[in-house]
Amino acid sequence: TRNGHDWTAKMPRQAKALAALGLQSAWLDGEVVVANEHGVPDFQGLQNAFENEHSGDIVFYLFDLPYLNGMDLRAVPLEQRRSALAKVLETNTDDALKCSDDLAGSADSLLESACQMDMEGLIGKRVGSPYVSRRSSDWIKLKCKRRQEFVIVGYTEPKGSRSAFGALLLGLHDAESDELRFAGKVGTGFSETTLRTLLAQLQALETARPALANPPSGAQARGVHWLKPTLLAEVAYAEMTRDGAVRHAVFHGLRTDKPAKEITPEMPTTKSATSAKSASKSAKTPRKAATKADDADLVGQVRITHPERVIDATSGTTKMQLAEYYGRIAPWLLPHLKQRPVALVRAPDGVGGELFFQKHAGHLAIPHILTFDKDEAGQAAMVINDGQALLGAVQMGTVELHTWNATAKDFEHPDRFVLDLDPDPALPWKSMVEATQLTQTLLDELGLASFLKTSGGKGMHVVVPITRKLGWDEVKAFSRAVVEHMAKLMPERFTAVSGPKNRVGRIFIDYLRNGLGATTACAYAARARDGLPVSVPVTREEVAQIKGGDQWDIDSVLERLAELEDDPWADFFSTRQSITVAMRKKLGLK
Repeated sequence: TRNGHDWTAKMPRQAKALAALGLQSAWLDGEVVVANEHGVPDFQGLQNAFENEHSGDIVFYLFDLPYLNGMDLRAVPLEQRRSALAKVLETNTDDALKCSDDLAGSADSLLESACQMDMEGLIGKRVGSPYVSRRSSDWIKLKCKRRQEFVIVGYTEPKGSRSAFGALLLGLHDAESDELRFAGKVGTGFSETTLRTLLAQLQALETARPALANPPSGAQARGVHWLKPTLLAEVAYAEMTRDGAVRHAVFHGLRTDKPAKEITPEMPTTKSATSAKSASKSAKTPRKAATKADDADLVGQVRITHPERVIDATSGTTKMQLAEYYGRIAPWLLPHLKQRPVALVRAPDGVGGELFFQKHAGHLAIPHILTFDKDEAGQAAMVINDGQALLGAVQMGTVELHTWNATAKDFEHPDRFVLDLDPDPALPWKSMVEATQLTQTLLDELGLASFLKTSGGKGMHVVVPITRKLGWDEVKAFSRAVVEHMAKLMPERFTAVSGPKNRVGRIFIDYLRNGLGATTACAYAARARDGLPVSVPVTREEVAQIKGGDQWDIDSVLERLAELEDDPWADFFSTRQSITVAMRKKLGLK
């Protein structure tokens, strides 16, 4: 290993294959790999192979030959060393030992192919370069995602259905001060096997105080089990914040070949793949492939052009990062899109540029999207039912997703109505909290269960599921009667009339979203606003603690979901209730 440990006993099949080559002596540089069911290297699978003593699943990919039979080949050009390596392996008959082939083509096209295959990236070596035992511009990484080792400094308790532990807290040593500093946390990418085996190692390292120079405080530190800084985690992530914390982190396995003291931030060079072409003409098999965090990791199935384009200047979020968010949130979001006509808010030039509200597919080339004409749906409509269509919409510049109150099962009869609480911006947030609670109280008295979500903007959405019995006009009239009743009871708080002048000092409860073709921001959809806030389902018990309708963004909502014990809308899709004659009479409707 890198630290000089003898692992021959851990890989008996590979050792036997090497011995069968009949070499007097040699240094064979390579990487051991376990492939997943798609043939892509799986770092966590490799770790499990060692832990479970399944070394037969391991393939040793050889890519360089610094010494051979007493000859020092380090000063020999790369291509000659690799030619000698190929000859050495001509007699090999065991699939546990393979030569890592050169890849022909431009660095850009090769990297794009690697990313589409869900790999981490490529290793490039400059043709004609010598073998050196240090970092060099002749040896580069071309990554699809950022990935490196982190020191594990703590862990949180599991919540919900998660077993063993919730998330790992990460640290990195400052390159100048050598201080171990907090670098965020990772809560996804763990298999059940990894959760079980890793917990025992974590518990053995528990300590009373954090080993960090800047430990997190408040909610981030509550209930954390602090650890001695010994274990290392291999983590892929989208980017690192200005505070040095990872975003969209995914666990890929433990590293045991480096001391924790060596772990500092890995800084990418400013070279693009294009400028690195000459250094990567001899590219070997990707060293460690980024595996899917879960079944929702869809990025790679749809080609995202201009991935570096900044969508939100406030947070610096790029088009690819927005796509990664939608890929990860898909299991939560898609049930709210299923069969439901959707309108898109597209921001081709970012949220600071011109926005386009699009209610039908038109000429958009979105894969798997369903379209309906006016005769079928009452007006032209489109439906996104799967992850590829969702990512395809993002590829076409979509930021927001807005949905109808009916589905393709029955376009003429809504299965919900929505009350959008839209406040005077000058009102304190506690007024919105009280208004939300009062609205739910009235619906309770009517006998209607309701569900809440932040709007991702200034207000709150109250969503009421109903059976498909009434038409659009009847449902809209009922929702209007609810709002007018509220405004009549508490005119100092509420208004049923739209417009800024009418809501001065009050909250407008918008019932107009309940007509044919009207839409509301979809649950878990981002909003085309500074910071990319998200419309997030919440429980009624949480309302008093919420600080604003834009409390969560595309980063923090993923952290929220990782820590939840239960789905706030667990009963939404199973709720069966109707607008009755008695309810209508209470509101003065015939």
